[in-house]
Amino acid sequence: MAAILFLLFLFFIFPFTSPTTITIPLSSSTKHPSSSDPSKILNNLASLSLSRAHHLKSPKTKFSLIKTPLYSRSYGGYSMSLSFGTPPQKVQFIMDTGSSLVWFPCTSRYLCADCNFPNTDITKLDKFIPKLSSSSKLVGCKNPKCAWIFGSNVQSQCLHCDPNSQNCTDQACPPYVVQYGLGSTAGRLLVESLDFPNKTVTDFVVGCSLLSTRQPEGIAGFGRAPESLPLQLGLKKFSYCLISRQFDDTPVSSDLILDMGPISGETQGVSYTPFLKNPVGSNVAFQEYYYVMLRKIIVGDRHVKVPYSFLVPGSDGNGGTIVDSGATFTFMEGLVFDLVAKEFEKQMGNYSVATDVQKLTGLRPCFNISGENSVLVPELIFHFKGGAKMQLPLSNYFAFVDLDVVCLTIVSDNGATQGGRSGGGPAIILGNFQQQNFYIEYDLENDRFGFKKQSCA
Repeated sequence: MAAILFLLFLFFIFPFTSPTTITIPLSSSTKHPSSSDPSKILNNLASLSLSRAHHLKSPKTKFSLIKTPLYSRSYGGYSMSLSFGTPPQKVQFIMDTGSSLVWFPCTSRYLCADCNFPNTDITKLDKFIPKLSSSSKLVGCKNPKCAWIFGSNVQSQCLHCDPNSQNCTDQACPPYVVQYGLGSTAGRLLVESLDFPNKTVTDFVVGCSLLSTRQPEGIAGFGRAPESLPLQLGLKKFSYCLISRQFDDTPVSSDLILDMGPISGETQGVSYTPFLKNPVGSNVAFQEYYYVMLRKIIVGDRHVKVPYSFLVPGSDGNGGTIVDSGATFTFMEGLVFDLVAKEFEKQMGNYSVATDVQKLTGLRPCFNISGENSVLVPELIFHFKGGAKMQLPLSNYFAFVDLDVVCLTIVSDNGATQGGRSGGGPAIILGNFQQQNFYIEYDLENDRFGFKKQSCA
C-alpha cells in the first residue's frame, strides 16, 4: 500500500503534455506459470477463476461497425489492440465485460508487481507515453467525467480559487485505484483520442496507470458504467466469438465487433434472453454487471433443482447470474455447485473419482477413464428466461488432464457456509471457457443477451 501511495504522490507532480462497424481481433490473455503438466495449468486457471469470482461478488472501488481481432492468452482471457493519442500509439488490452474502466500501462515509469509471467517482459510491453501525444490531457476535478469514477460528491472536494488569479488552474481529478480478482491498478484519468480505421473518437476517458499488481496489460472495460468502452462509444451492440483455447498464446484470432448503428431485428439463428435490471445492493459495482435470468441447469436428462434465491438477484445484490468475459471457468456458489457436481457423479458412477487429480488441479469432480474406448458424459444445458437454451459442447465443460482423467471445468469455494452461501454477490458467473465457439451478442439497444453455436476459428 505504501508503494501505491508513493506512486500516487508522483502522479500529482508528473507532467503531461497536453464507419459504423469496428471489428477488433481478440486473443486469449494472461500468462500462467510455464509448465507442460496439465494438472498445474488447470490448477492455476481454477485459482484465477476463483479469484475473479471473489472480486466480482465483492468488488472494490472501482460509424456503426468496428471489427477488431481477439487473441487468446494462456492465463485465461482474451486481448485486443487499441490505438490512443495524436499520433496514435497502439496498446494491448484485455477485453473485460465484468468491469468498466479502460486503462493502459502509462509512461516509461510504469511498474507492475508480481508480473514475472512466462513470455512477458515488462520492459518490452506496449506503454502509452502521454508526452508524445498532443491530445493528452488530465481530466479536471470539475469535469463531469471525473464523477463517472468518483461519484458526484467529488466536485465538493475540488479546490476553489479566484478565477482572476493567474495561478488559478483546474484541479486534476483524484488518482484512481481499481482492484480486480487477479490484481489491481492505480493511476490518473486522461481524456484522449481513440483512433479506429476511418474513425477517431475524441475526449475519450482512459486511465493512465503507473502502478499495477498482476495486471501487465491494459484492460478494456465493457461493463455497464458510463466510463466503459461501449457507453463512451455509444454502441448499440457488441459481439464476439471466442476461439477454442488450449491454454496457450496462439496467434489465431477471432473478431470483436462494435456496432454503433440502429439494430434491425434479431441476428439469424441467435437465441435471446433479456438482461435483468441490475440490483443496487450495498456495492455500486453490481450495477455494471450483465445480469441474465438462468432458470434451469440440466445435467443429462435431470433438472438440477437450484433454490430460487440463487437464481434471482436480490435487492441486496446477492444471487443471480452474470456473464463475464474476464473470468475463465464458470463459478457457482457452493450449494449450486454441489448439486451440479453430485448429479455428474451420480450419472458417471461407472467411473472412479480421481481424488488425487482433484487435489492437484483444484477442480472436481475428476474421473478416471483409463482403459475406456468411449466415455459417456451427460450433457450440460443452461436454460434462460425467454426459452434460450445454451447446450454446451463437451469441450466447454470437461477438460482432459491427461489421457486417463477428465475434470469438470466449473469452480466453487471450498464448502458452503450457512444457507449454502460462501459470500455475497452473483451466485453464478458464466466464464469465457464455457463461451468458446459460441457467437455471443450483447444487444444494448434492446437490452438482451444472445448466443448461438458457431465455429470461431
